[in-house]
Amino acid sequence: MSLRAEHLCVRYGRIEAVRGVSIEVSAGQVAAVIGANGAGKSTTLMALSGILPVSGGRIVFDGEDLTGKRADEIVARGIVQVPEGRRVFRGLTVIENLQMGGFLRRREGTLSVEIERVFSLFPILAERRHQRAGTLSGGEQQMLAIGRALMARPRILLLDEPSLGLAPKMVMRIFEALASIRAQGTGVLLVEQNARLALQMADRAYVMENGRIVLEGAGRQLLENDLVRAAYLGG
Repeated sequence: MSLRAEHLCVRYGRIEAVRGVSIEVSAGQVAAVIGANGAGKSTTLMALSGILPVSGGRIVFDGEDLTGKRADEIVARGIVQVPEGRRVFRGLTVIENLQMGGFLRRREGTLSVEIERVFSLFPILAERRHQRAGTLSGGEQQMLAIGRALMARPRILLLDEPSLGLAPKMVMRIFEALASIRAQGTGVLLVEQNARLALQMADRAYVMENGRIVLEGAGRQLLENDLVRAAYLGG
């Protein structure tokens, strides 16, 4: 089971922000996309999520063509995005945020089970369960954003810059959680500014420049690539 972008193109008016991008992430794997700001990474995720329309190419998930599907239809199929900037419901408590993330599962009567799974992954959220999300630290809000996405029981999780603005200790906690999510069989497509951490974790990785994929390979392979090291890893 995999999510594939095949020759994907996305436009903002006359500007082609994503040009013929082909990427793939499978269940139980992490695929990372690295690149400079403005390379088209976030635009690619938003297209895969159905938030932005596709001007060319296809999006295929588990053999089904999802090109042109609405965002809610894509979530219902098991593809869930955690956007950059976390965007939690600041006025709601931790547990209320998680309940919002599980709205598609309410009829199954399993919300409490899913909430406990999130708490086992992020114990600090269990301690903060009745605290308003807006009062959490940045790292705790990122955990909550990921936990809220997990409430929809995704088969593929799309993550946009999960370490942005976080202290190093909190970044490591987030990446430890991502390793656990992968181990449970969920695929993760990761857009990440911390190239070293992303490549260390990634089964497959892509380098994106000016709307195109210019290099791809195993994460560890790209870690040793001289061009990648010079451009993204500090030499």
